Amino acid sequence: MTFGLVAIPVQVQPATHSHKVGFRQIHLDDGGRVRNRRICELEDDPHPLGMDEIGRAWEAPDGTLVPLSDQELDDLPLPTAKTVEISGFVELSEIPGEQFGTPYFLSPQSPAANKPYVLMREALARAGKGAVGKMAMRGTGETLAVIHAQGEVLVLQRLHWPDELRSADDARPRGDVDLTEDEIQAALDYIGVLGDLDMETMHDEYAAAVQDLLEAKAAHKAPPMPAAPEREAGGVTDLMTALQRATEQARANRGEDADVHHMGERTPAKKTAAKKAPAKKTAKAPANRGGKRAG
Repeated sequence: MTFGLVAIPVQVQPATHSHKVGFRQIHLDDGGRVRNRRICELEDDPHPLGMDEIGRAWEAPDGTLVPLSDQELDDLPLPTAKTVEISGFVELSEIPGEQFGTPYFLSPQSPAANKPYVLMREALARAGKGAVGKMAMRGTGETLAVIHAQGEVLVLQRLHWPDELRSADDARPRGDVDLTEDEIQAALDYIGVLGDLDMETMHDEYAAAVQDLLEAKAAHKAPPMPAAPEREAGGVTDLMTALQRATEQARANRGEDADVHHMGERTPAKKTAAKKAPAKKTAKAPANRGGKRAG
């Protein structure tokens, strides 16, 4: 990684891992495992190939296959082939949330890299900015990335190229929407009652339920039964009523003496027409700090 004229040897480490349950394909008739066999279509008696026997090739318009080796990709005349080249700096809040991709941790590759590593980390932290650069990864080509300080480490987050981002115009509401100040205040009250969320308390209930189901089936036990869904007695259709009931329920769940963070004072009710969203992107989000988003 280059920081001005300073070269910092670093290693790139995954910042996240998956907790999803892995599945195998099976034949429904007899339960046998289904395997994907890698065979060569030119052999008269094809046999499964090992990964060391398989390479890559580009198919030309006329159907010709042009082989390309890992070494040839590594030898490409690109300054970013083995170096993250810093092009400039940005406020993290200026990067649209939808542009962020996979996060990685950067670690010093040797004791000699510690000082320039810490120097870059402290400079970015004090400036409150991220360093934007390009790097080439085998198999994925050149990619855009932002590096920012997080605690005692540097985090590299892959970014989608600007021309890969789709316009949000098709996602915005069509036509004018009338909201009253009371409706907005009711939503703010609900936000205030729930308060700030500790992200460490969030977990994947679906993955846990799948694991429980698999363990029950493996032990030849009855699978866990889902809880009966709560139903509204009369059906809630009014927006204000729904928000007020949600706020009351949240307050009850937190206890009568729960602290309520007031998000604003109630104002006399009046109609306000929501403005149409501009064509350019306006949604912003901070970087995925250490891979705890919710990728």
